[in-house]
Amino acid sequence: MTAPAESAAPALPFLPFALPEIGDEEIAEVIDTLKSGWVTTGPKTRRFEQDFAAFLGEPGIEAIAVNSATAGLHLALEALGIGPGDEVITTTHTFTATAEVVRYLGADVRLVDIDPATLNIDPAAIEAAITPRTKAILPVHFAGMAVDMDAVLAIARRHGLKVVEDAAHALPTTHAGRLVGTLDSDITVFSFYANKTITTGEGGMAVTRDPALAARMKVMRLHGINRDAFDRFTAKVPSWYYEIVAPGFKYNLTDIAAAMGLHQLRRARPFQEKRAQLAALYDALLADLPLILPPRPAADEVHSWHLYVLRLTDDAPIGRDALIEALYAAGIGCSVHYIPLHLHPYWRARYGLQAAEFPHSQRAYERMLSVPLYTRMTEDDVRRVAAALRRALQP
Repeated sequence: MTAPAESAAPALPFLPFALPEIGDEEIAEVIDTLKSGWVTTGPKTRRFEQDFAAFLGEPGIEAIAVNSATAGLHLALEALGIGPGDEVITTTHTFTATAEVVRYLGADVRLVDIDPATLNIDPAAIEAAITPRTKAILPVHFAGMAVDMDAVLAIARRHGLKVVEDAAHALPTTHAGRLVGTLDSDITVFSFYANKTITTGEGGMAVTRDPALAARMKVMRLHGINRDAFDRFTAKVPSWYYEIVAPGFKYNLTDIAAAMGLHQLRRARPFQEKRAQLAALYDALLADLPLILPPRPAADEVHSWHLYVLRLTDDAPIGRDALIEALYAAGIGCSVHYIPLHLHPYWRARYGLQAAEFPHSQRAYERMLSVPLYTRMTEDDVRRVAAALRRALQP
């Protein structure tokens, strides 16, 4: 009689690339919204806007809630008067939403390369790309580390350009001790997509100190109507009366989404602290592997740690794609941020782009992957990812 075979160790559950952390407070607030009967843009959206402006902590800032950061970027550029014949400079190393909103308005995109150390847009490349058609700069705070905004804003002032910050990754990131969203750009846009540092499922927020820009974005986010739904149904003037003052869009945030945002916003700083702790543990566990770890901000600055992006060194024993396959085989999700815009058929064909024009972005892309980093992770989850990376990268 043969001895029974030893039972195999149970497989670990799949560790996804990202998961939102939604608590009882968010759930209760959503239920309250559903029971209230006010499920589209209404009192909770207004509260969320007010709370967000207060979170930024500087007087005179107005927050405009929208149904995505893409919508916010579109509204921002439209409010600034960007249109046919204009150019907007942005990074090739971003998601297509950053650039596509420029094309919505009939303007053209001028893509530039990144700083190889930070993976953020290179200010020197911005200055070199300016032409008589340039009207705005659209920097992206990649992975949650602030762009060198002092340099970007100085360029904008010298050339009379507008600045819209794509801060989809950057809550609550700081630059020069100030929260992104309080800098001297014209408009800043945040994202609350499911994997962002706080979430409303889908959603975003545009912030500005300019009352005229805020007013224009408010009108254009809801069909060009000169009164929000909340105003029409609560004000003393006839509730049925409104005027269309422009051909607007359908970009309003719902109260259902805002209900989540009210409580997610209160957790933004604890969420950032947890992400920073997990990132520091990754740094310690991966320091001796053939990897370039994410850049760290100055000691007195805040990195939101939306993403933890690794790059393989030239002496790594396997390539990026093989490493991703090894992680998936170990039950670990990962991603790549980003396939640069110059490699996508639309952007490549429209502007005749070549990879050689963007050597730093191209080199980073060929070697990079993003590993899981989110607040529901445990330190053991980080150690599991690090162990899988170590196994895969052993020579």
